[in-house]
Amino acid sequence: MVNKMASARKVAVLALQKIFVDGAYSNIAVNSYLKDTDLTPADKALATALIYGVLDRKITLDYVISSFVKTPIKKLSPYTLNVLRTALFQIMYMDKIPESAAVNEAVKLVKKSKESRNAGFVNAVLRNVLRAEGLLPTGDSVTDLSVIYSCPESIIESFISDYGKETAVIILAEALKPAPLTVRVNTIKTDVDAFIAEIGDATEAKPFGAVVLNKGIDINNNPLYKKGHFYVQDTASQTAVSVLAPKPNDRALDMCAAPGGKSFAMALLMENKGEIISCDIYDHKCELIKKSANRMGLDIIKPTVQDATLFNADFGEFDCVLCDVPCSGLGIIRRKPDIKYKDFSEFDGLIPIQTAILNSAKNYVKKGGRLLYSTCTLRKAENENVINKFLAENDSFKLEYSHTFMPHIDGTDGFYCALLIKK
Repeated sequence: MVNKMASARKVAVLALQKIFVDGAYSNIAVNSYLKDTDLTPADKALATALIYGVLDRKITLDYVISSFVKTPIKKLSPYTLNVLRTALFQIMYMDKIPESAAVNEAVKLVKKSKESRNAGFVNAVLRNVLRAEGLLPTGDSVTDLSVIYSCPESIIESFISDYGKETAVIILAEALKPAPLTVRVNTIKTDVDAFIAEIGDATEAKPFGAVVLNKGIDINNNPLYKKGHFYVQDTASQTAVSVLAPKPNDRALDMCAAPGGKSFAMALLMENKGEIISCDIYDHKCELIKKSANRMGLDIIKPTVQDATLFNADFGEFDCVLCDVPCSGLGIIRRKPDIKYKDFSEFDGLIPIQTAILNSAKNYVKKGGRLLYSTCTLRKAENENVINKFLAENDSFKLEYSHTFMPHIDGTDGFYCALLIKK
C-alpha cells in the first residue's frame, strides 16, 4: 500500500508495478493509488500523466533503456525499471519538466527504496540518455514503426493489412494523441445550452446532445454528474445509436449493455418512453447499469442478466436490437493503452462469440425492425467480415448502412457499426 504522503512520481511507479507485474487494469490501479494518497490535484494530474504516458510509450521507452544497459530489460528489477521508464518519459515527452529534475527525482526514489544499490545505475543510464542523440529509429519497417509509435508489430501488421501502410501510420500516430472528453447531455433533465452554461468551457458537438468538455473535470464528484445531467460517451458511440434510431414507445434490446452508455443514449432518443431490456452476463454489471439509470431518471431501462450468445424466447420481439459486441478494442487504444499489450492471438477467438451474439440477436428482431452491430475496433476481421458472413447466411436481413469511424477523419474513437433491416 502506498504511503499517503508519497510523491506523484512514487505513486506512478507503484501503480505501474501493479499494472505490469500484477496485471491490474490501469484505471483500477490509478483510482486505487490516487484515492489512498494526500496528493494535491496538480500532483494527482502528474501521477496520472506519468502512468498513462508510460503505458502509451512502453515499447519506445524500453527500446531506449535497452540501448543504454547491458542487462536485458526482463532481468531488471521491476521497481528500478519503472523508475527509469517514468523518468525517461518525462525527459522525452514532458517539456515542462526540467531534465535535471526528472533525473534527480528518479535517483531519490531508488535511494529511498529497497533497491537503493541501483541509484548510481539509474543516474548513469539517465545521464547517458541526456548526452545521446538519435534515440529512435527513422525507418518505416514494421519493427521501426513499432518502436516509434510504441505499438506491437502484430497490431501494426493488422492495420497495414486492412488499410495500407500510409493509413496505418496515421492510425498509430492518432492513437498516441490525447482523447477528447465527450459527454452526452441528459435531455430528460436539462438541455444542451443550459448544460454548457453550467459546466463551463465546453463545445456542442454532433450528434444532438453530444458536448466536448475542453478541460478535465472530476467526473464522479461533479454536482451535475451527481444530479444525472450527463454521462461520458464518445461521439462515435452516440452516433451509432442515432443510426439505430429508436423512437418513443419502441421496444429495444441492448444485448451487451454494460456499462450502459448505449442504453442511456437509446432511452434519451426514446424520450424515456417505451421499454429497453439491457443485458449483461454478470449481475454486478447489471446493478451498475441500474444505478446509473436511476441517477439519470431513465426508468424505461430494465437491466437483465442474460448471456447474449443464448436466445431467450421469453423476451419476445423488438423494434430495435443493439449488438455492441465484445471486441479487441483496437479503436480505443488512446483511451486504454493496456489493450496494446494483450496477446494478439486471442483476438481471433472473439469472432465466434461476435457471430454467436449476432445470430442470437436476429431472432429478437420483428419484421421491419432494426439490428445494429457495433464494435470499438478497427479490425475488418471483427467488423465487415462478420457482417458479410452474416448477410450471406441470412437473406431475411439487408444492410442499410455501415461505417468505420476513424479518429483522423471523424474526430472520434475508432469504431464500426452496421445497420441491418429485417425484411
